[in-house]
Parts: sequence; structure tokens; C-alpha cells
Amino acid sequence: MSGKQNILAVIPARGGSKRLPSKNILPLSGKPLVVWSIEAALQSQRVDHAVLSTDSPEIVAACRSTGIDTPFLRPAALATDQAASMDVVRHAIDFLKSERGEVYDYVVLLQPTSPLRTAEDIDAAVSLLTEKKAAAVVSVCEVDHPPEWTGTLPEDLSMANFLRPDAAARRSQELPRYYRLNGAIYICHIPTLLEEGSFFIKTNIYAYIM
Repeated sequence: MSGKQNILAVIPARGGSKRLPSKNILPLSGKPLVVWSIEAALQSQRVDHAVLSTDSPEIVAACRSTGIDTPFLRPAALATDQAASMDVVRHAIDFLKSERGEVYDYVVLLQPTSPLRTAEDIDAAVSLLTEKKAAAVVSVCEVDHPPEWTGTLPEDLSMANFLRPDAAARRSQELPRYYRLNGAIYICHIPTLLEEGSFFIKTNIYAYIM
């Protein structure tokens, strides 16, 4: 990534959550859940434009005061339990290009279920993208407990052989650090994203540690 690049942020928020109905507009510390991600995108110094992708007029209404651009209602086929985030992002990119003639170089996916991610996190992730001349950056965080101290349990709950012999006698300080995806920030070069069909591209991808 070199020179000025146009960066689009996409915030996906469908209305039909099954496990927690209307989760995207449930209040969290005085704001609808999705608004935290919208505000982070709008306050970012590195994001050029942000759009809300939703199928729900109720969500549109709940977010109207933020000033977020909602250029479409997402098609029903992209608002099911089976709809992939990649397809939702692709739809937003294609819509903006075909209906408005807007073309972006990079896209940032900001899932509402990571409300603690800030504008500063987004900007730092983009800065890492620039520094590494990367095609993609994905946010991670350190795991709370070493995977070596985990195991599966049989039906009788026996803990015989629960830990691997090489891990049982080691202190946590001696174990390597492990990281997990935290779902907060996904950034990718749009042509590469569309070609590979995933934010987890084959090469030139780096982790932003939160």
C-alpha cells in the first residue's frame, strides 16, 4: 500500500438475529450496539467513506442520527443465517460501483459485535497496512490461557491424560504466546479480496494486535 488509497468501511447489521433478537439495536451503555461501530468508522481519520449494510428499516431508523450512509436495503438472500460476511461486503462494493460510480482500494469490515474497537484501533490497523505494504490486516488478541492447558473430556469426565506430558510440567511463562481472531477489524485490498473470496488471503497478510 503506497500513496493515498481510498478506504471504504462496511458495517453489516442484519435484522433477523435468532439467538438474540434485534441484537444489533439492543442498548449498550446508552447506545444501540451497532452505533458503536458506526461511530468508530465515522471518527476514523483513515476511512474515507462508511456504509451500513442492513435489511432492516428498523435498524436504519435507529442509526439515522449518526449520519451513516445507508444506500440500500440488503437483499433478503444476503440476510439469512447462512449469508457470509464476504458476500455482504461484495454486495456493498458492487452496489457503490454500479449505482454511484464509487471505486475504493481497500475495504474495512467492522462487525457490530465488537463494540469496544475504537477509531484509533482502525487507524492503527491501517497504519500497519501502510507500514507493511500489506494486502490485508486482521485484528487478533492474546488468548487468556495457553492451549497446552486445554483438552477434551470423555462422557465420564475423567481427566486422565487431559494434559499433554510435555505441557503438564511447564510454567505458563515458559509457553509460547498464542493469539486468536477477535472479529474487530478486517482490512483487505479490494481486487485481492474479490479474487480470493476471503479476507484471509494467501500472502501479504498481517495481524493487528489489540
